[in-house]
Amino acid sequence: MKPGANMSTSQPRNASGAQRITDYFRACSEGSAEEIAAHFTRDAVIYDTNMAPARGAREIGAMWVKVRERWQGAVWTVDSVIEDDKVAAIEWSMTGTNPKNGAPFVFRGSEHYRFDEMLISEIRQYWSFDPDKLDTGLRGYVYTTTEDQS
Repeated sequence: MKPGANMSTSQPRNASGAQRITDYFRACSEGSAEEIAAHFTRDAVIYDTNMAPARGAREIGAMWVKVRERWQGAVWTVDSVIEDDKVAAIEWSMTGTNPKNGAPFVFRGSEHYRFDEMLISEIRQYWSFDPDKLDTGLRGYVYTTTEDQS
């Protein structure tokens, strides 16, 4: 995101959880820590299979900026979503570049969301991290890209 650009995080009360998550992923990919944090309740928490919980909107925003920088401009996409007005479950992909050898990779995972007045109050993240094999996903499943689906 260009310096000085403003990424809108305000949404109407009838906005969907899917739209909140899509906007949050865009902020993770392009936005500042503050723009990421704006998608969360002040006391939000992210639970994860690979690291200690991230607690609070500010900590969460700062964390994703560090992750994006670690993987040389990582980009997150929502691959599928099931939702109602209080919860959502998604599958996602994160593309990045291995800083050790410059090789591109794709992490894949699943998350479960809780919302409080259309802000994210909790995420439970499920994914596997293997530093020796950065491409992750379901064994035997053939992933399609958005280009394949058009």
